[in-house]
Amino acid sequence: MDLIVWRHAEAEEWLPDDACGVSDLERSLTPRGEKQAARMAGWLDRQLPERTRILVSPARRCEQTALALGRKYKIRAELGPDAPPSQLLELVQWPGNKLPILVIGHQPTLGQVISQLLGLREEECAVKKGALWWLRHRERESGAQTVVVTVQSPELL
Repeated sequence: MDLIVWRHAEAEEWLPDDACGVSDLERSLTPRGEKQAARMAGWLDRQLPERTRILVSPARRCEQTALALGRKYKIRAELGPDAPPSQLLELVQWPGNKLPILVIGHQPTLGQVISQLLGLREEECAVKKGALWWLRHRERESGAQTVVVTVQSPELL
């Protein structure tokens, strides 16, 4: 199984007591974030298999990131900000799903998933805005393995 986790690109700042009345889920990408999303989407579109399922947080910034890719996607409430990593892994059916899955979501959830799958000691792995991690589950004679296929940042593309 391939699991690709893509953190949404740079979004407008938000404070819980935002006087403008904008909720966290309504925040949009900044102009820089739109460029990050487009750059990463261009690279990712050339790499992703056609049958990849794309699951997206209901946050506007995540949907805008997904729109840059130009493929069909499904918004899933289970991927909202502060979702527990177990919820994401259950949703994608890790490691048993046969289809590649792209998840567009948030920190700290994505970093926690990466840490858990790679057996890192840290509670959370840092995932930069607009960046992605491509992980693969495989079976070997020695047992199950999770390998890192690639880590990409929009600034390096």
